[in-house]
Amino acid sequence: MHAKVVKIPLLGDHLVNAYLLIGRRPILVDCGMPSSGDRVWNGIVAAGVDPVDLEMIVVTHGHVDHFGAAAELQARTGAPVAAHADDLPTYLAGRSNPELRQPIGVFGHVFTRTPPPNEATRPLHPDLVLTGEYDLHDHGVEGRIIHTPGHTAGSVSVLLDQGDLIAGDMLTGGFLGLLQYRPSNPPFHDDPEQALASLQAALNLGPHTLHIGHGGPMPAADVRRWLDRQLARRSRRHQMASSTRRIRGWASALLSG
Repeated sequence: MHAKVVKIPLLGDHLVNAYLLIGRRPILVDCGMPSSGDRVWNGIVAAGVDPVDLEMIVVTHGHVDHFGAAAELQARTGAPVAAHADDLPTYLAGRSNPELRQPIGVFGHVFTRTPPPNEATRPLHPDLVLTGEYDLHDHGVEGRIIHTPGHTAGSVSVLLDQGDLIAGDMLTGGFLGLLQYRPSNPPFHDDPEQALASLQAALNLGPHTLHIGHGGPMPAADVRRWLDRQLARRSRRHQMASSTRRIRGWASALLSG
């Protein structure tokens, strides 16, 4: 049975998204900001599902715009929350560590200093602490949770057997979703190179559509073309850095000789 992927917009039409997967039983992916509890609840109801019937809540990573209302919804629905062990300190603290973020571009340097990514929320105690891949078939959805680190160490995505990938913040629409369909890096990753490697590995599993936290949805073919450009650009930068180090080494040897 194919699951229906229902986007629940939490800010604008696509700037911050949660997702409801309606299979034999429903699963919620992400919970938005701390103030998003009612919006998520109402979005589930609008999709024809009673929130107390949720089988599970999956949190893709430890940023407050994704787990902000998770503890509230955990209590209100009674659904167990699944989240990865590598982001557990963030969940238990109710806020992420800004020192881990590596800003990307001018927008990233500005955005990381604004209030939204630094907001605190209720601490979250996941019921299911993930350490690797987790099969969802016994939970009513034909798919699995996969570990996709890089944006944070504990980032996960949900890959449905039918080819939909709920990808968290491995990438976003341009300017954090303002340009809905243009693949872009988010304002920051904890590990930018690992994030690109995770995206490449996820695309190699064959999804046809990526559903993301900010913007989208995006055809996998568009994302792959964007990723290829990102990888080529990084390769050129590494080559230039390597050449610079060699030249400096030769110059130093000549001067010392």
